Amino acid sequence: MPILQWMTRDRDLKAADTVPYRLLERDAALSVGEAASGNMLIQGDNLEALKSLLPYYRGQVKCIYIDPPYNTRSAFEHYDDSLEHSEWLAMIYPRLELLRDLLAEDGSIWVSIDDNEGHYLKVLMDEVFGRDNFIAEIIWQKRTSRENRAAIGSAHDTILAYARMPPKEWKPLRNKLPPKESGYSNPDKDPRGPWRSIPFSAQGHRPNQMYKIQPPVGEALDPPRGRCWGATEPVYLQYLADDMVYFPKGGAGRPRIKQFPSADDGLVPMTLWLAEDVGTTETAKREILGLFDDAIPFATPKPEKLIDRVIHIATNPGDLVLDSFLGSGTTAAVAHKMGRRWIGIEMGDHAVTHCAPRLRKVIEGEQGGISKTLGWQGGGGFDFYRLGDPVFDTDGTIAADIGFATLAAHIWFSETEVPSPAGGAAFGASPFLGAYDGAGLALLYNGILGDKRVSGGNVLTRTTLAMVRAAAGDFAGPITIYGEANRLGADTLKAERITFKQTPYDVRAR
Repeated sequence: MPILQWMTRDRDLKAADTVPYRLLERDAALSVGEAASGNMLIQGDNLEALKSLLPYYRGQVKCIYIDPPYNTRSAFEHYDDSLEHSEWLAMIYPRLELLRDLLAEDGSIWVSIDDNEGHYLKVLMDEVFGRDNFIAEIIWQKRTSRENRAAIGSAHDTILAYARMPPKEWKPLRNKLPPKESGYSNPDKDPRGPWRSIPFSAQGHRPNQMYKIQPPVGEALDPPRGRCWGATEPVYLQYLADDMVYFPKGGAGRPRIKQFPSADDGLVPMTLWLAEDVGTTETAKREILGLFDDAIPFATPKPEKLIDRVIHIATNPGDLVLDSFLGSGTTAAVAHKMGRRWIGIEMGDHAVTHCAPRLRKVIEGEQGGISKTLGWQGGGGFDFYRLGDPVFDTDGTIAADIGFATLAAHIWFSETEVPSPAGGAAFGASPFLGAYDGAGLALLYNGILGDKRVSGGNVLTRTTLAMVRAAAGDFAGPITIYGEANRLGADTLKAERITFKQTPYDVRAR
């Protein structure tokens, strides 16, 4: 597969690995509503924030939507969108790698972009997510007014959609769009109510579906050229008996089947998303100004109906949605109203001045955007976080003030490459962290056994091993134990099926 080359590519391919793990520090003053909602608003560099989320959320995000800077070579009010081309590629590549690691096996990622970097982004995403996992390039009509200053006016942006699995496997997981109410009528006064008609033909040549149909007016009809009827003749006759067949052209046309709203299972999403269905940039600006009188909207904000469509297709209630370029907070606001859990990351001050206040209004029941359509009345909550100190010092050793639960979550992730049980909440009361794939994991650190002496609870001895075994309960398999030192001999470790790793030296910093 062809790959994209740029000046700093070799360095940028390793950038995600060199990002330090940082603590996420909760700000109670900016957190709102239910404390156990699981929703997170994070202020800080999104590359570092994504790395910090890995020990807790790897492989758990069902839908990622991002709207990164478009690199239009013009400065916007809230961020610099004038990166050189190679710098833009260097910025986006490691973020895509971390987003891929956070994405669930049945998840999907949707990236808004325009034609300044869109074609290059497609090649990068082919490399990171796999060309075979490409779902679609969606055209969003972002404006309806004519742009007379341009040689050819720009009326659309692009959304690139990828899954972690091939689209044919992901297709059964996606949701269809709700059927449109328009298109239904009742010209024959059917007592069952309004209906619309769909063709009664299918591709191919099936011998048992190649029969003549007599319409009310005119001669008997064959199927359309190159096609067959949509069902066998006995099925058609049952449709006819049930008054489910409609003949257009005054009764002389080929048969069509009545479809009532109750039987309509929805519409297959198409790649053209019109302004009349999902709104425009101007729609989004009005939504933001409706929330904040003095707000200065982003240059290309996204309307709530656009994000609603993405989340509807890609998720179900309770699923986790992530936006690491949160901007004015639209993705989090829409996900909240739709009953999804969410994580939003925004670097600038408007994480405090725009995102947090907007989401507070959502919780209070604001009626903008999609609220009235969904019957949104408010509720829920979110926790506000900032990026704290790195888990490791610059020389790769554990920072002095790192608590047991934080280090345990990191060690669990580095050993198993899966998120911490219960989001890390299970760590902190026992040296035995749990078992994964038939092997146990334990940590002797920070006085978890009530003894911080060098020769005490942080050291593997027969006494501390007995305490680890007791904490492990019925688990009798091999255990990897992290600690400051080991006082057991090689024969004892082998007999007990213990692998000892020394902190801080054997803790992988990256």
